[in-house]
Amino acid sequence: MISCPVCQSTITQFYGKRYDDRYAYPGTFDLLRCTSCKHLFLDANFTPEQLGHLYSSYYPRSSFNVEQYQPHTEVEGFRAWLNGYKSSTFRWVPRSVRVLDIGCGFGQSLGYHQARGCEVYGVEADENIRRVAEKFDYKVHVGLFDPAQYPDGFFDYVTMDQVIEHVTDPLSTFSGVAKILKSGGRLVLSTPNANGWGAKTFGRRWINWHTPYHLQFFSKRSIKLAAEQAGLSLLEVKTITNSEWIFYQWIHAGMFPAQGERSVFWAPNIKKTRLQSLMLRVLLIMHKTKINHLLTRVFDAIGLGDNYLMIFKKP
Repeated sequence: MISCPVCQSTITQFYGKRYDDRYAYPGTFDLLRCTSCKHLFLDANFTPEQLGHLYSSYYPRSSFNVEQYQPHTEVEGFRAWLNGYKSSTFRWVPRSVRVLDIGCGFGQSLGYHQARGCEVYGVEADENIRRVAEKFDYKVHVGLFDPAQYPDGFFDYVTMDQVIEHVTDPLSTFSGVAKILKSGGRLVLSTPNANGWGAKTFGRRWINWHTPYHLQFFSKRSIKLAAEQAGLSLLEVKTITNSEWIFYQWIHAGMFPAQGERSVFWAPNIKKTRLQSLMLRVLLIMHKTKINHLLTRVFDAIGLGDNYLMIFKKP
């Protein structure tokens, strides 16, 4: 019997089957829902080696050119609000602190923190981060997050930007973060909101099912339970969504691939049909009118946005 990875309840409901609709990782996976804490989770048991293969071989970062690497920069004011830039966890970290970014991707956040006087560390499962870390001398652990890599109470801030949904054991991850945070330290995380308008509107074509990379889909109740079991208190939860997401959502829904096929939108170097190219141009014109941006701000304002932004504190 399969139990909920957050509250351990064995009373779960079948929510649907999902497959990789971006990069064609083989297989189908059951999506289950806990009837107690409303947590959604994928029935997929990956080993650390399988996860490393999943991200290094199927994610497209191997095609990224390290010479074109640019760190994130500060953006404030109306533009930041309209575009939803505060949806990214690194933008909630103050200057001159010691910070760990778990799931640092291609390292743009590391350069951002370094430029603001922070002592910054990163963790990334994708082997492709080595190229950036070696070029810019970033302190990055390549592999899965392991709290034993750091002293207890070492960090002022830990960030997880679109990461907690990828972990196989969320309770262990929260406990590990709590262990390396200082007293009064903050965990800032973002994660897709499967209870928002997007999942309800697009169904299995919702952009953020992202099977089998996304394993966990938190409700407000399940994320609070997970954090409390690690000794962290939830200070704030809101929906803030990058306005690009809805643009990508229209494209994803319109170019949804069959099982076993790579997406012409997400996977690199796949030729689009004329109809697909036309659809992309039309959607781009619509996006430039800022309609998508305003829709995103409305859904965020009423708590139905596609992205949760959460801040936790270690007492």
